[in-house]
Amino acid sequence: MRETPAYLTVAALFIAVVAVSSSAPLIAFAAAPALAVAFWRNAIAFAALTPISAGPRRAEVRTLLSADGLYCVLAGVALAAHFATWMPSVQLGSVATATALVATQPVWQGLLAAALPSWSRVRGGSPSRLGWAGILLAVIGVAWATGVDIGVSAQAVVADVLALLGAMAAAVYTAFGERARARLSTTTYTWACYGTCAALLLAVCLIAGVRMTGYDQRTWAAILALVIGAQLLGHSMFNYALHRVTATTVSVLILLEVPGAALLAWAWLGQTPRAEALPGLALLVVGVAVVILAGARSRSAATASASLADAADPTPSGAGH
Repeated sequence: MRETPAYLTVAALFIAVVAVSSSAPLIAFAAAPALAVAFWRNAIAFAALTPISAGPRRAEVRTLLSADGLYCVLAGVALAAHFATWMPSVQLGSVATATALVATQPVWQGLLAAALPSWSRVRGGSPSRLGWAGILLAVIGVAWATGVDIGVSAQAVVADVLALLGAMAAAVYTAFGERARARLSTTTYTWACYGTCAALLLAVCLIAGVRMTGYDQRTWAAILALVIGAQLLGHSMFNYALHRVTATTVSVLILLEVPGAALLAWAWLGQTPRAEALPGLALLVVGVAVVILAGARSRSAATASASLADAADPTPSGAGH
């Protein structure tokens, strides 16, 4: 198999970081209710993936009636909760703070693994000492950043709470998604997940009387940019780069979305991050990076231990004991 040229990997990572960084500024820019934007970005992505799911992947789609399909649906429910909380937080508060708070997803994944050990094998087990140190740093950073917002307005505090709830929902979404992805392709999984998410958000919008159409051209352009950028292109480029770089590297690079989104919001929307919140946001990002690196170290140690156990066991792989 031909090796991916290094410059293509660097280009893919650059495009991916810019694409995901544009998500929050585009949401803030769109002159439409956040729930409607969330619906349209998932519905359009679902429609874009349907020809592939109905064609080359149709045999795999039939397997969604199994437990794998249930995991896809549960992941879609969690994704809907993520979008229904985080996207309004971007429009209610600042792009920089909302993006930083939702980036705490790995922290909540670590806490989920500690609280539910039966799920911990998916993420490499409960947090190690280094992982707990990273969680502590992130929590201090969150307290610092949100404490600044308490003195700003009640709306800013609501935005912070919604962003944190969005991060928690994203952790649950990832947990169910990893279960589904154990046997499903990325295309089939995302098609089912986005479809579930779009259906739920549509129901919420209709019940709440959210305006779904009648937007100006710039809002529709922002929605399409969200679909092409953050929803499809960003994650696709990260997946492409995984041929040459580790998942840990990708996870840490995704944290560049925090300063990237802040810079885009400053240059494009005129949102200047509050100076007193910057140390807290920086500490939060460092804490999350430590959590990611600690998780990678724990998974590497677990893999090494399993390899040593297999080498010491004369029973052929796959046979019963």
